[in-house]
Amino acid sequence: MKKAVVFFADGFEEVEALTVCDALMRAGVKVVKAAVGGSLTVTSSHDVKVVCDALVEDIKDEMVDLVFAPGGMPGSSNLAQSWPVNEMIVRHVQDRLVAAICAAPAVVLGPLGLLEGRKATCFPGCEEYAPSVVFSSDGVVEDGNIITAKSVAYAWPLGFLLVERLLGADARRRLESGIWWNR
Repeated sequence: MKKAVVFFADGFEEVEALTVCDALMRAGVKVVKAAVGGSLTVTSSHDVKVVCDALVEDIKDEMVDLVFAPGGMPGSSNLAQSWPVNEMIVRHVQDRLVAAICAAPAVVLGPLGLLEGRKATCFPGCEEYAPSVVFSSDGVVEDGNIITAKSVAYAWPLGFLLVERLLGADARRRLESGIWWNR
C-alpha cells in the first residue's frame, strides 16, 4: 500500500490540505496527517480544528511515497520553520514525490533550494519568498518528482495527479469518475 504524509501546522488552508487527503484516501493511499508542534490538534487559517494522526517529530525518520505541504498563512511559514518538516522534504525529494500548494511552494520548498532550475507554481504574491525561482502561472505544475499547485482552486486537480503518480492512470480515472458524478 502506498503511503503519504501530509503536514499540518497552525494556519494551514483546510480545503487544500483536506481535499488532497480525501483524494488520496479515496484512491486507497494510507495518509498520515502529521502535526507540527507539540499537539495533535492543529487549527486552520479559518479556525477549523483537525486532529492529526502523529506529530512530525515522531515520524520524521520514516520514508513514504509522498510528502505534501498544504498552503495557507501562517501555516506555510510554520511548516518552513519546522526542522523535521524540512528534513523530511529534503530527504524525500531525492527519489520520492514531493508536493506543495498555494504559498507552500514558495515559502517551504523555495528557501530549501528545491525549485532552483525547475518549473513550479505558487499563489500570486508569494513569489517574494523565493526570488530566484521563476514561477509559472499554470494551475498545477509537475517537474520530475516535485508537483506544485497554485491555489485552493487546484486542490482536486492536484489530488488527481498525485493519485495518478502513485497508483496509475486507472486509479485516477476511477477517482475522477466517483467525484465528477455528472460526466
